[in-house]
Amino acid sequence: MKFVYFLLLMFIPVAMADGLPDLGEVAQTVMTPQDEQRIGEEILRDVASSGEVVNDIEVIDYLQALGYRLATNGPDNRQRFTFFVVRDNSINAFALPGGVIGVHTGLIQSATSESELASVLAHEIGHVVQRHLARMVAQQRQDAWQSFAAMAFALLASRSNPQLAGASLQAAQAGAIQKQLDYTREHEREADRVGLQILNQAGFDTRAMPAFFEQLMKGTRFYEGGAPSFLRTHPLTTERIADIRNRVEQLPYRQVVDSDEFHYVRAKLRATQGSPQQAIEWFDETLRDKRYGSEAAQHYGLAIARMRTNNLEAARQEVRWLHEHAPHHAMIETLAANVEASMGNPLEAQRIYQQALRTFPDHRGLIYGDADVLLATGQPDAALKLLAEKLQTYPGDAHLYELQSQAYTQQGKNLLRHQAQGEAYYRSYNLPSAVEQMELALKSGDGDFYQLSIVEARLKQLRQMLDPKDKKREK
Repeated sequence: MKFVYFLLLMFIPVAMADGLPDLGEVAQTVMTPQDEQRIGEEILRDVASSGEVVNDIEVIDYLQALGYRLATNGPDNRQRFTFFVVRDNSINAFALPGGVIGVHTGLIQSATSESELASVLAHEIGHVVQRHLARMVAQQRQDAWQSFAAMAFALLASRSNPQLAGASLQAAQAGAIQKQLDYTREHEREADRVGLQILNQAGFDTRAMPAFFEQLMKGTRFYEGGAPSFLRTHPLTTERIADIRNRVEQLPYRQVVDSDEFHYVRAKLRATQGSPQQAIEWFDETLRDKRYGSEAAQHYGLAIARMRTNNLEAARQEVRWLHEHAPHHAMIETLAANVEASMGNPLEAQRIYQQALRTFPDHRGLIYGDADVLLATGQPDAALKLLAEKLQTYPGDAHLYELQSQAYTQQGKNLLRHQAQGEAYYRSYNLPSAVEQMELALKSGDGDFYQLSIVEARLKQLRQMLDPKDKKREK
């Protein structure tokens, strides 16, 4: 049986947040915010290991920044959100428990402006803050929240392993809760109202919304039996589009310039999909015909596509064009350093990374790249110094801990190596593996009394967090 990704075309018809219902206590008792958070963490663990998501930190950070710009202008500032990108060409996005929001690469590619992309995210944020999933479960008065934990895994497994996806769907009893997961028309209207308010308050062009929805409506195709049974599409109608247009016309006109990141991220995704030659031809054609929103982004994407064919000198030429014609930008510097590293010039790559970090100290693409070059050139002390500094800014970054573990491995410090890897697993929501690494750290045979005491205390803390089933396995 073949599964196709659901068509959650996050259409954001609008209305203001007036007339929204009291969420009440019923949803709280059936699926509490703590339940949703725990389910969200399970989903994120499956997402991280699925192989179906985009792991490029510059793409991730862009979407997170855009999402949080919207979320901080929403009605619930206490809600935590996590945004991730699914490598799929369909124009989809979806919200899951715990503030987990996924966006397909096809949606990012199809949005012709940043405001269009933001309107989809705003609508999904509306579903989260209105707690629609919990309210739908509450209507059925069933303790079905555990079934949600299998959603992302089945979704992300559907293309690479249809049999596994089918099994996970069956295990989750998705068919039994399908009606609970259907967004009602009222839910859609609520998400529209909240989404429009968020979009407007975040400073985006609200008029982009109806235009994008009309584009989506024209391009939408429904395939019978194609959507996984645990999620339904958000139905888009001409009535909803008309409602959005009427509401938007009551708002003041605002012209918004897209960020450079929006254009560079779209170009990066375009350059890494399909065959390298197809990507090169596409960028060459858009540059020749001057069909672009950002000329710099086209040269940026062309450089990445040429790197995929190992034509590194041509990629370097595109970087030179960017340095001469485009404003100074962290993503350009990451690209420049990557080109030099690929050409066998690690010291030049290191120079570029470290110079750029003085201007963009919190850009994780530069941080990761600099640490990689330091480790590749046998400089673990310098890598550890960099990582210790950046972990102060990003204490929840699992990859920084993985790099730290690699540096300790080069130094032959086994306790610290396992401790850092354990922290990486913890931040990837993999508690059993985190516990295992802390146990290995205690058995490593090195480390002083102070280090051993820290690991022992952390191990005790992690064991207390384990689910009962994991504790039983551990014994």
